[in-house]
Amino acid sequence: MGKRKGPKYEQIIEAAVDVIAENGYYNSQVSKIAKRAGVADGTIYLYFANKEDVLISVFEEKMGQFITNIKDELTSRLSVEEKLHSLVANHFRQLSLSRNLAIVTQLELRQSSSHLRKQINDILKEYLLIMDGLIEEGKATGVFSDDLNEKLARQMIFGTIDEVVTTWIMNEYRYDLNELAAPVASMLLQGFGANVRAKQ
Repeated sequence: MGKRKGPKYEQIIEAAVDVIAENGYYNSQVSKIAKRAGVADGTIYLYFANKEDVLISVFEEKMGQFITNIKDELTSRLSVEEKLHSLVANHFRQLSLSRNLAIVTQLELRQSSSHLRKQINDILKEYLLIMDGLIEEGKATGVFSDDLNEKLARQMIFGTIDEVVTTWIMNEYRYDLNELAAPVASMLLQGFGANVRAKQ
């Protein structure tokens, strides 16, 4: 059975992002989230089973929007190079627009239980499939080396983007995250390029 959605559900999701970012997941009681959302404590339980369910739902909702936005940008008219740049740029832009969401996704979700991490990984699969498609297209068109290890390439794309955002947060947003999109995409493209070979 799917969750009940509606304005209050959205209010709770947005409140949860802010409360978890400000207090940390373990110090974010349901009562704090309810107060920030402007609803009674019991209202939370009409939409979510418990606090863990709130955290997973935050990631599910926000990652769903995230993936939709990226898919909308990655049209068939774009070259592989443009698609990779667009993916990196979109990732950085969406998190730079919501620093609290960046804190939740980069820091708070990493401290969760193995059970929670498994659910998070399941939600991430659709995003990783987008990267897989991009890598396959790059190899098929000769933009990427034909012997490129696809699983390792995907780890490099996601891992690089992820680490750059985390470092930006840990440096207290002292620089413009969006300005790093072009150099990050360029470095990945050079690393995957058909004319680039690792030394034996």
